Amino acid sequence: MALQSHHRTSSHKRRRAAHFALKKIKLSACKECGGAVQSHRLCPKCGHYQKGKKKE
Repeated sequence: MALQSHHRTSSHKRRRAAHFALKKIKLSACKECGGAVQSHRLCPKCGHYQKGKKKE
């Protein structure tokens, strides 16, 4: 079996793995119904999207 040419330290592995964490989603209140909605997305409850546009 082959051997590693350079040992990867545990701190180097942890620094690389720091980017693997999941990001928290940012929610705001819908202007029509007050439900939780992500930015630049339709409201899942009422279908409202920015400046009076509505999903049909």
